[in-house]
Amino acid sequence: MSAIQISQIIKYAQLKLIAGAEGLHREVTTSDVSRPGLQFAGHFEHYHEERIQFIGRQEMTFFNQLTQQEREERFKKICASSTPGIIVTHDPVIPREMIDIANEQHVSLMQSTQSTTRLMSTLTNYLEAELAPTTSEHGVLLDIYGVGVLIRGKSGIGKSEVALELVKRGHRLVADDRVDIRRTDNERLIGSSPTLIQHLLEIRGVGIVNVKTLFGAGSVLEEKRIAFMVHIEEWDGQKEYDRLGIDEYTTEIMDVPIPTGTIPVRPGQNLAVIIEVAAMNFRQKSLGINAAAEFADRLSTMIEQEKNNPMEGR
Repeated sequence: MSAIQISQIIKYAQLKLIAGAEGLHREVTTSDVSRPGLQFAGHFEHYHEERIQFIGRQEMTFFNQLTQQEREERFKKICASSTPGIIVTHDPVIPREMIDIANEQHVSLMQSTQSTTRLMSTLTNYLEAELAPTTSEHGVLLDIYGVGVLIRGKSGIGKSEVALELVKRGHRLVADDRVDIRRTDNERLIGSSPTLIQHLLEIRGVGIVNVKTLFGAGSVLEEKRIAFMVHIEEWDGQKEYDRLGIDEYTTEIMDVPIPTGTIPVRPGQNLAVIIEVAAMNFRQKSLGINAAAEFADRLSTMIEQEKNNPMEGR
């Protein structure tokens, strides 16, 4: 399970640590956050203690109206053994009880000058990105006409070389050789490059080249949603390849299906142009324009006409 420490959250959100320094090592394992208003009222039946707790103006106002005993009892329960941390927003005066109990329970108590809603939104987006399920794929990822295309194939078949040609044609490189992929909550796959090989291409016979240096900042992209996959393989004369494109195939990565096309490689083919056209064709299909289906409809109409008027074609 992915996790991120409270110390990283403090650094990212520029929070001020008020108490509970011994809890900086505690880990956050979910992007969900909570506001413990009901808990301050004494209802702990559905308390999600594994979440970061946000105390805004409303919660703080209500807390300050409680008796001394109620404050201590309820805040101790909020500072559970698995509570990763507590963030107080709007920069109010923090009650002494909160500081003492946070130190006692080793739960980091943090403060921010931002509004509750804004900070919750910012932190939730950050946690979703950091805690998203991840994997790696061997291949090349490019942005071709706005479509994130993952090119896969066995080593040495020419993936990097075709990527170089596509970059020369104005498309953008995201990653070469290894593509790090994370799955977002809305079932999208976002690909990026490992920092070590970012913006680099390995061309056999030439070596490693820096695409950003050679072609400019507009030739690279930090990350891209993977929308289409191309599998390159050597031509097999015994294999039957799809010639019309009516049938649609998918490949699953982390249980997310990605539309996939297979391109057989033969000497003399301009593979970059073929992949470019495949990306454009995929984009057209996404917009409801399907040339293969249109051809099939025309063919069916022609066959039906021949059946009904057999003498017309003679």
